[in-house]
Amino acid sequence: MTGGFRIPRRIVTGHDAAGASVVVSDGPVPVTRELQEDGVAFHEVWVTTSAPATIGGGFEDPTAGALTVPPPTQGTRIRINEFLPGHLDDRGLQSPVHRTESIDYGIVLEGEITLILDDSEVTAGAGDIVVQRGTDHAWANRGDAVARVAFVLVGGAFGEDVLDVLPADVRNGLLRHGPRDRAI
Repeated sequence: MTGGFRIPRRIVTGHDAAGASVVVSDGPVPVTRELQEDGVAFHEVWVTTSAPATIGGGFEDPTAGALTVPPPTQGTRIRINEFLPGHLDDRGLQSPVHRTESIDYGIVLEGEITLILDDSEVTAGAGDIVVQRGTDHAWANRGDAVARVAFVLVGGAFGEDVLDVLPADVRNGLLRHGPRDRAI
């Protein structure tokens, strides 16, 4: 645990030279990015770059490299985000408003987190699941305890019905960067 954040344990399975099932890695997630001033941490668990995902024989850690918020275009990303209480900006937000071209499943593990949309807000508690479908949104922990959320992000593509109602340059404004770029 660092700075109030709890680094998750990751257990990765694989195959040995004879094809038997084995644990190839067991320990803390190797990539964590803490934004102390924002009260947010990103704990990268796993990334795939294609669908179907390639299941290789060796162990190369796919989380090594640049930390980006969205998943690869045809891939997936799983991370645990922690939101500490008391880190809201003057608009009551803990993350900037952002949009990704992905389907994101946010599974609240602990605490409460508020999802802020263009015209509404909803607070989700432990056990609740948010299905985020490419909309502009932001997050805020307005409670008094840490909010831990597991995010499973799946690369997607906007349908024509959505592109018809969004600004013509919507893809130019999509989030493509990592957390320190302030583009989260």
